[in-house]
Amino acid sequence: MKTKKLIYSALTIAGSDSCGGAGIQADLKSFSAHGVYGMSVITAVTAQNTQGVFAVQDITPELIAQQIDAIFSDIEVHAVKIGMVSKIASIEAISKKLQQYSPKNVVLDPVMISKSGYSLLQPEAKTALIEKLLPLADVLTPNIPEAEAILEEKYKKKFNITNVDEMVLAAKEIHKLGAKYVLIKGGHLEGKAVDVLYDGKSTSFLETERINTKNTHGTGCTLSSSIAANLALGFSVVESVKRSKEYITTAIEQSLEIGKGVGPTNHFYTLYKKAGLNFD
Repeated sequence: MKTKKLIYSALTIAGSDSCGGAGIQADLKSFSAHGVYGMSVITAVTAQNTQGVFAVQDITPELIAQQIDAIFSDIEVHAVKIGMVSKIASIEAISKKLQQYSPKNVVLDPVMISKSGYSLLQPEAKTALIEKLLPLADVLTPNIPEAEAILEEKYKKKFNITNVDEMVLAAKEIHKLGAKYVLIKGGHLEGKAVDVLYDGKSTSFLETERINTKNTHGTGCTLSSSIAANLALGFSVVESVKRSKEYITTAIEQSLEIGKGVGPTNHFYTLYKKAGLNFD
């Protein structure tokens, strides 16, 4: 008699990236690379490629809620990753449904601006994101500009994060807003790539050498979905973040020269290598 294999699953609630490097496409690739079954709730459809974001069409809050109902009423969800949500009504719909279903392991990537400078979060929706979604997050993963924007929105004054010490201070301030763990990513600073993880008591530093490549499209989506996948597999937050840092570092090192702009990371490099494909 065959034993039934345990399937771990993760849900991404995010926008669609038509070129496949970020958004739900990156999340689903990241889930799959970790052996986790991926599901999606689409919050918006974007017209974008490696050169930029050219248009965004939001999905209605009603349909977002119905997508969430469809998943949770049928399939066990071991982790949730939230990415691009641009409107107040959409944020409120997601918040209401997450409170209804109380999923474990919620990772919030507060996507605000694309690498090309396109605003993916409406200015008036920042407060809703901070008040409605941030307190539901087990792990919050802002980059430095997003951390500055969160602090500026909450405290109505300018914040500049220019070094690791200031990242630590920012993580402590953002933690007061409700997330259990705050991971501030240091990709926008010079020197080594240092991320700061704070849990309300202790601070961890994750450091790697900076990789000399322009192809970093979707790194934030990929890292946060990797954390969600590792949490779904049963690892602790600290271990999930460490594993995800290693995963995204390899994905960036082996990034793909696709398109005319900022190419995507290589989500399946390790699997491709095992299959005999050569990227060198």
